[in-house]
Amino acid sequence: MSDREDQLTGEFPLIPKQERAQLKRDLLLKSGHELFILNGYEHTTAKEIAAHAGVATGTFYRYFSDKRQLLMSLLEDQIEMLMPPEPKWGVTDPESTLTALLEAHDKRIKEMGMQRVLPELLAKDTEFAEVLAAAKRKIFTRILTGLKMAYDRDLTWKDLDLNTVTWSLMTLAEHAPEKMKQYGNVTDYREVAKVICRLIFPPEVIKKLQSDETEAEEE
Repeated sequence: MSDREDQLTGEFPLIPKQERAQLKRDLLLKSGHELFILNGYEHTTAKEIAAHAGVATGTFYRYFSDKRQLLMSLLEDQIEMLMPPEPKWGVTDPESTLTALLEAHDKRIKEMGMQRVLPELLAKDTEFAEVLAAAKRKIFTRILTGLKMAYDRDLTWKDLDLNTVTWSLMTLAEHAPEKMKQYGNVTDYREVAKVICRLIFPPEVIKKLQSDETEAEEE
């Protein structure tokens, strides 16, 4: 178990080795996932998770110390899936590439179905909030490194601070769809990608990269 897992989940009451016990634990995880999405974190209890899974409440506590440990087990391997995508600049048409990345990211988030739970959790669970913040710092560094490489290739605007550009990119990628929905608009990831790319690249660079990709496809 990694250091991060220790921090997030603590020591499990029981680590199942037999297939039957593992199936019960998986059933509790599935039940918790469904109820957290349906009712929210605060309004879901260990007793309800057990009942929904068709097992006794005592069985829940054989595998998890509390509902937080179960939730952290669900999220443990999905932290990076919550992060904004990391584009590879200067390889292909940046607008099309970023559009595809944003659409795929949105699909992953929806499949996880934890949009309702995370705001509740971040407001009250400082440990998880810090783990998520650390993951964001890592993706920030990776995106910034990619932008610096694009800068060195004369692909980006020269008069912009790349740290600020990286922060703006992550903010738009993470929050633009949510804000658009608040105003009754359907999320158009092509338009979001356009805004981000025009923040980073001069128009002539975008045209050249798009033209290079078209030529490569025709060859």
